[in-house]
Amino acid sequence: MHSLPDPQATAQQRVGRWKMLLVMAMCAAPVVGSYFTFYVLKPRGSANYELLAPVVEMPADLPLTDLQGATVAPKSLHGQWLLVVAQPAACPEACERQLYVQRQLREMLGKERGRVDKVWLVPGDAVPNAKLLAALSQKGAEVTVLRVPQDRLEAWLKPAAGKTLADHFFLVDPMGNWMERAPADPEPKKLKADLDKVLRASASWDTAGR
Repeated sequence: MHSLPDPQATAQQRVGRWKMLLVMAMCAAPVVGSYFTFYVLKPRGSANYELLAPVVEMPADLPLTDLQGATVAPKSLHGQWLLVVAQPAACPEACERQLYVQRQLREMLGKERGRVDKVWLVPGDAVPNAKLLAALSQKGAEVTVLRVPQDRLEAWLKPAAGKTLADHFFLVDPMGNWMERAPADPEPKKLKADLDKVLRASASWDTAGR
């Protein structure tokens, strides 16, 4: 004879399964939100600039260093939307103009600006001049400046045909996925509209700060 199952034990197992499913759903929520942002917001005509499909994940082993030569883990950049520029350390006039536009775009977001970080990726191991760095460290103008080998940067971010990395803004989501490419001299209102759209779509699962 086989003993009958214990109703109480069966009920406990059922509750346990539901708890496990709830935990899994909570863990998956950011991913679901991200895919909603990228794919439900489409067709492409709903964005002013180029959305990527599929998105391109930031390499977990991307060799980032700060200006003092200390290693920076790519994962440390997760948790915020990133408005990225990729300009050489020499930073000619077009570079300075792009950094200015980067700052203005973030300020235009108003109360949502705390969800967006400004990042300048410098190809190679050179260091920008001290005067420019001093300007970028002022309150409200802060930019995260990181160096990365040119070939590794180009293996992740791609320019449009006939362009270079310096010709673009790159938008990266809080999970480290590159998901939009815009010109370095965009129409600010159009790029802001795209930023507003992804910030609204991710409002339920993304908050300011890492």
